[in-house]
Amino acid sequence: MRTQTLGEMQSQALRINGVIDHAARESGNREIVSRWADGSITRTNWAGIREDALKMAQALEALGLKPGERVASMAMNHSRHLVSWYGVAGMGGVLHTVNPRLFDDQLEYIVSHAEDKVMIYDAAFQPIIDKMKDRWTSVEHYICYDSGEHTQSFEDWIGAQDGDYEWFIGDERDPCMICYTSGTTGNPKGVQYEHRSTMLHAIAGMQPAAFNFSSSSVMLPVVPMFHAASWGLPYAGAMAGVKFVFSAVNDPAVLHQLMLDEGVTDSAGVPTVWLAHFQYCDKEGIDLPPLKAATIGGSAAPRFMVERLMKNGTRVQHAWGMTETSPIGTVGGPTSDWDNLTFEEKVTKTCMQGRPIYGVQLRTVDLDDMATELPRDGKTSGALQIRGPWIIKRYFKAEQDAANEEGWFDTGDVGIIHPDGTLQLTDRTKDVIKSGGEWISSVELENAAVGHPGVAEAACVGMFHPKWDERPVLFVVRKEGSDVTSGEIIEHLKPLIAKWWLPDAVEFVDDIPHTATGKISKKDLRDRFADYKLEA
Repeated sequence: MRTQTLGEMQSQALRINGVIDHAARESGNREIVSRWADGSITRTNWAGIREDALKMAQALEALGLKPGERVASMAMNHSRHLVSWYGVAGMGGVLHTVNPRLFDDQLEYIVSHAEDKVMIYDAAFQPIIDKMKDRWTSVEHYICYDSGEHTQSFEDWIGAQDGDYEWFIGDERDPCMICYTSGTTGNPKGVQYEHRSTMLHAIAGMQPAAFNFSSSSVMLPVVPMFHAASWGLPYAGAMAGVKFVFSAVNDPAVLHQLMLDEGVTDSAGVPTVWLAHFQYCDKEGIDLPPLKAATIGGSAAPRFMVERLMKNGTRVQHAWGMTETSPIGTVGGPTSDWDNLTFEEKVTKTCMQGRPIYGVQLRTVDLDDMATELPRDGKTSGALQIRGPWIIKRYFKAEQDAANEEGWFDTGDVGIIHPDGTLQLTDRTKDVIKSGGEWISSVELENAAVGHPGVAEAACVGMFHPKWDERPVLFVVRKEGSDVTSGEIIEHLKPLIAKWWLPDAVEFVDDIPHTATGKISKKDLRDRFADYKLEA
């Protein structure tokens, strides 16, 4: 029981509906632009998103959906998908954003595991819907975002409602969204976000040390809305009242033109997105768009990428996180000594993963003794752990906590923490190469390799060696028209890495496998070359 005090503050639950109410009230006329797969463009605003979200909440209740039940979306980035983020939460439901790039067995598993009642999808994914319908026994209703050819259309569905609706009142610890990991080993795991954790994450995401949003920001997120809550951008953007520019296709030519036409100031995507944009601009002989800020996450960005964007006048916000962290853990921005650094020093610092934003705590522990915490000395590498109010405690329907008793979650990453708190990722615990008792970073090797002008993509894995246990082998996809040799790549690497890190072999391949979220799949690469042998 609370004791009586001489003063008291108001109490208001931190729930998602408060975000869209604020956006509609304070930034109601700020545009939300959608470029659809057929090339058409539609425009609405934050007031329109709220109005449609109210109608959607009504429509879900009319279907019989109850608070706490799951609604699935299989869709790319557009305004109607954005409506779902607020409409589902607004009636107390839980939005399950489904990654359409998963394998059939994974799609069957996650929709069944989540017990989704409703599936709302883009027409482009109709073949997946037709194939999976009989396997999704929990789904009772199908609605299409952009067509009514096969089922009821989204516009017709919410259009039957009048929007005279009051948001569901619940606890701030209620769930609001669930995202599943990509499941590179075993079944995907569900990460269920709460209203409170999501609100705190969004507030933190707006700050200058993170996305640095203001009402003048124009954000084109390339990161899909079905992946890791789109890095929290739809919530942080609503809080700041940004203009959103969405594209249902990720073709660099389309994205480039949208950035120019709509005055885009900010964008966010994984390194492969930026690489594709570089290649498009080089092929066309045109400049990169004049972005003020580019957020890069998902995997470490190579130095040449960071350098090229910075020379373009773009602030590079190198970020680290994962589905289990909502996902922001760290973001790179100017540090206290920024104005005293040379350009090369700024690039070096930006290539790291940045500093934890308020709310997040990081530590590293010894790879061989996970009970030993390591110093933040900028030298010592260890297994990265994290805790905070938007970090996972337990996976959806799991019997045991994912975090330990002190709240530390083992991320599976290997990194170095510098004295100023800057995180420098060096590898994944399952990908780091131990050669003769010493650790080699596969990520640093890869990033050094893709700096060669003849290399389109590179992946480094440890292969069994009869003397050293493991040695690095570099798999390379040449750029179109390039005839770069293994010897030339080794020479390129020599001044960039320790001599004993040099790969024992460079193998050229037509392609490198990727996960459903666009990251290099080392597991699939190892499987593909399971019979590979290194000589003593």
